[in-house]
Amino acid sequence: MSKGRNKYKLISNNKRAYHDYFIEETFEAGIELKGTEVKSIRGGSGSIKESFIRIDNGEAFIYNMHINPYLQGNIFNADPTRTRRLLLHKREINKLAGSVAQKGMTIVPLKVYIKGSLVKVEIGLARGKKLHDKRQDIAKRDAQREMRRNFKEQHM
Repeated sequence: MSKGRNKYKLISNNKRAYHDYFIEETFEAGIELKGTEVKSIRGGSGSIKESFIRIDNGEAFIYNMHINPYLQGNIFNADPTRTRRLLLHKREINKLAGSVAQKGMTIVPLKVYIKGSLVKVEIGLARGKKLHDKRQDIAKRDAQREMRRNFKEQHM
């Protein structure tokens, strides 16, 4: 394994997914991209804010993932929000499809990053949060912030 394989550069993070869902399990998937899309992602432009994942005919696809057109590209630049295939093992796709068939489960993209020379997306098997769950999380986060603030004031 080469030294560059363990390097990791975050391109896009989906904070909203952690707010709206309980993440049960995560998977790492490759993305089928065109050449200018890879160059654009290496430049740091890409967003998964409005994107979602579906499984069709035994293959996983990510919809509405936005990759800005490569500035030095030409007529070969692809549509910024085209549907892209995710590269997963068959058993992972079957597991995801079986879980989505259950009530309340969905697949959400969590982050896009470069690992070595490959572009990867971390996807999560998620269950939707109710409004009271979101309020509990916000209250817990506020309490932790207040504890850190008090601790910091006492130890200065």
